Amino acid sequence: ELGWMSKVHVNRPAVVRYAERIQKWRTVKGNWQAAWLLKAVTCIDLTTLSGDDTPSNVYRLCFKAKHPIREDLLKALDMHDKGITVGAVCVYPARVTDAVNALKAAGCNIPVASVAAGFPSGQTPLETKLAEIKLAVEYGAREIDIVISRSLVLTGQWEGLYEEIRQCREACGEAHMKTILATGELGSLTNVYKASMIAMMAGSDFIKTSTGKEVENATFPVGVVMMRAIREFYWKTGNKVGFKPAGSIRTAKDAITWLMLVKEELGVEWLTPELFRLGASSLLEDIEKQIFYHVTGCHALQHDLAMA
Repeated sequence: ELGWMSKVHVNRPAVVRYAERIQKWRTVKGNWQAAWLLKAVTCIDLTTLSGDDTPSNVYRLCFKAKHPIREDLLKALDMHDKGITVGAVCVYPARVTDAVNALKAAGCNIPVASVAAGFPSGQTPLETKLAEIKLAVEYGAREIDIVISRSLVLTGQWEGLYEEIRQCREACGEAHMKTILATGELGSLTNVYKASMIAMMAGSDFIKTSTGKEVENATFPVGVVMMRAIREFYWKTGNKVGFKPAGSIRTAKDAITWLMLVKEELGVEWLTPELFRLGASSLLEDIEKQIFYHVTGCHALQHDLAMA
């Protein structure tokens, strides 16, 4: 609906002021903090997107995905029998088969997510993007993180952006599709809002802030704008679309702040792995350290959390 798009306006100063207040929110403490951190763990897309990925480090990642927090720490919290795992394992298409086999061998049903569609630049022909998506699904990926062509946003080609995302959605088939907007490269918060809306209109199951490879990744102003787009889309259509901040989320405090913001903007029903994910590679380590401190009263040494 281009008429809807033409009316979009984002009050940047107000959004920035609100984002500054978010960072001053007091975090939760004690058992409440531990509970929020365990919730964050279940929403993590545990990720490895390195050029030197091998089957062995993907297997290691999958083991950690099934056992994100040390068993004795979960027992101390009486959470050892709650089946706490991460939300998904995210890898390149070439490593999907390794991840699927590792998780199958571990006897768990954690979905494998794969980046595709010219990740991270998006500067590949559409035919190549669609072929990459289909291959990743064929290899066993149940979630696909596509990346949009930023040039379509920067030049205002909204119908072209819609059509590209729609074809990617079609190529995903039964797999869930997360659309990466690469917000740090879209030029304005108004463009972020419009791109969010177009992505949802084209059938995205999630909208995601960043690839993690940009100079600017997940920021609170961008998060606020995207969540309000999700909320307006839900009000107008009745369809719930998920949200995934990714990149530069490294500490337990960051994770809790994002959870609190989602609760504030979208409500408790969005605080599930079906509608909220955190894209991160090093976040889990800090969360486990915080839980270790909560349980033992001591800071973890390097050998205490060998699989972190």
